[in-house]
Amino acid sequence: MTEPGDGPPAKAWAPEATDLSERVARHLDGYPTSLLTETLLGIPTTAHILGGAPMGDSPETGAIDHRHRLFGYEGLLVIDGAAISANPGVNPSLTIAALAERAMTFIPPKAQVAAST
Repeated sequence: MTEPGDGPPAKAWAPEATDLSERVARHLDGYPTSLLTETLLGIPTTAHILGGAPMGDSPETGAIDHRHRLFGYEGLLVIDGAAISANPGVNPSLTIAALAERAMTFIPPKAQVAAST
């Protein structure tokens, strides 16, 4: 289960982005808007699909272990946004890339695998 961490919560808005969208809207004679959950409740949203296979120390607490291995499925790794259990409040692309790069460090080189068989 996902729970808030110890740090500050994710903001539903960024002052710089708000300023930019207002300036662009004036230039285009438009009207900047946001989602109601962000505006009224302060809950950040994302267009990125996240969660679904969170990390845990057992199948009871997560879908994958700290090395991205799916519990109960030998050789199957989850290395995408599904491994991120909650909205980080920013575009998760770099977080996903960093997790994927880290996960690859646990895969032995092909020569090492061939030598051990």
